[in-house]
Amino acid sequence: MNAQFIEGRKDTVALSQSELTRLLQSLHSTEGLELVRSVAERMLQELIEAEAAAKIGAEWNEHTDTRTNYRNGHRDKTLITQAGDLDLAIPKLRSGSFFPCLLERRRRIDQALYAVIMEAYVEGVSTRSVDDLVKALGADTGISKSEVSRICAALDEPLTAFRTRPLDHTRFPYIYLDATYCKARVNHQIASRAVVIATGVTEDGGREVLGVMVGDSETEAFWTEVLRHLRERGLSGVRLVIGDHHSGLVAAIGKVMLGAAYQRCGVHFLRNVFGVIDKHAGEIVAATIRTMFAQSGQSAVRAQVDTVADMLGGQFPKVKRMLLEAKDDLTAFAVFPERHWKKIQSTNPLERVNREIKRRTDVVQVFPNDDALLRLVTAVLFEMHDEWIAFPRRYLPEGSMDELYPELPESAPALTNTPNSPVGVRAHLLSHVRVNVLRSLACREGVIGSLSRVLLEA
Repeated sequence: MNAQFIEGRKDTVALSQSELTRLLQSLHSTEGLELVRSVAERMLQELIEAEAAAKIGAEWNEHTDTRTNYRNGHRDKTLITQAGDLDLAIPKLRSGSFFPCLLERRRRIDQALYAVIMEAYVEGVSTRSVDDLVKALGADTGISKSEVSRICAALDEPLTAFRTRPLDHTRFPYIYLDATYCKARVNHQIASRAVVIATGVTEDGGREVLGVMVGDSETEAFWTEVLRHLRERGLSGVRLVIGDHHSGLVAAIGKVMLGAAYQRCGVHFLRNVFGVIDKHAGEIVAATIRTMFAQSGQSAVRAQVDTVADMLGGQFPKVKRMLLEAKDDLTAFAVFPERHWKKIQSTNPLERVNREIKRRTDVVQVFPNDDALLRLVTAVLFEMHDEWIAFPRRYLPEGSMDELYPELPESAPALTNTPNSPVGVRAHLLSHVRVNVLRSLACREGVIGSLSRVLLEA
């Protein structure tokens, strides 16, 4: 603020006798650094009010011809200084916006700090490390855990929009469901929380993150809620659901995903087998079971299950029983195009996703609540989803998806001067790809815009 402005506002900055008395009493009751903080806070507040009056063209309740605006309350602003945190009140106007030039430099610093904290949070940096980082950037008082959480809560709006976005823009023939476990405080106690993640393969062979939820455990009620939420958002065209063998999940699929088959994860099945045999026999048993997935043709796959069961039955009767009981679920993939088999036999596509989530969440160790856990996991998934959309790579080979949906989609618009031929169908699917990319970019721009507004309004 320049000298001319201060000179012109001497009458405004001057305090009344009663205000001076209260200020003196306050100063007498404080010592050392607190005294400096109190004086600095009052001086800055008076200068802010003076600048606001100059912009409005009138003092409080003053009627003048120069008035151009009206006050509309205040918003709180904490300024971090060497003397401590200064609690200031920034005047709000009925029309337009106001931010004191005196704090403009500090505002840019705050924006940089907020951006760093958000980025560090999403990257899985611990609160203590974030605090050290903030100090290194010039805020010697550091930052508290509650302040980190408050700042990161600004992510909620775009992340909620991502979790609840419509899924009716395309069909998803394959969806993958899996759960990982993290710790969070529930009713003042540390509890293990199930983080359920759903991803899907689109009808053109791409990948998307479909949803995420946090719950008590993998019960039928919880899985049913997860699947119904996906349905309510427009999920359609599901031919196969790939997941682990949780009784709750299998029951929920039968209730909600009518017409879809269930593929039991082959990798998880092997882990279950290892639990009923001696450790030294694990390698040979696993190699024998894997031959089931190396066959060609549906009938050969199913026949190999019986062959493997007979081969292992003499020495491992429990394994034989497990194979025969799981035969239908383990071989559900064989009905689908053979070029897809390797990708739909297990939930391995979710393993990288789960590893990345654990890498970020392990730094925090114990989350203060489910909302904080959901916020971080969603941010990680949003980042992956953007990578899949922005740098599209076919997860399943081109041309093979036509075998899943050979007919022209009923919802497709009429293609003028184009017969219902494979060429016409392919053109329609390509249009879906363009729409998906544009929608994703629009969604991403919306998130960036939301974060920008948060930083500017902070």
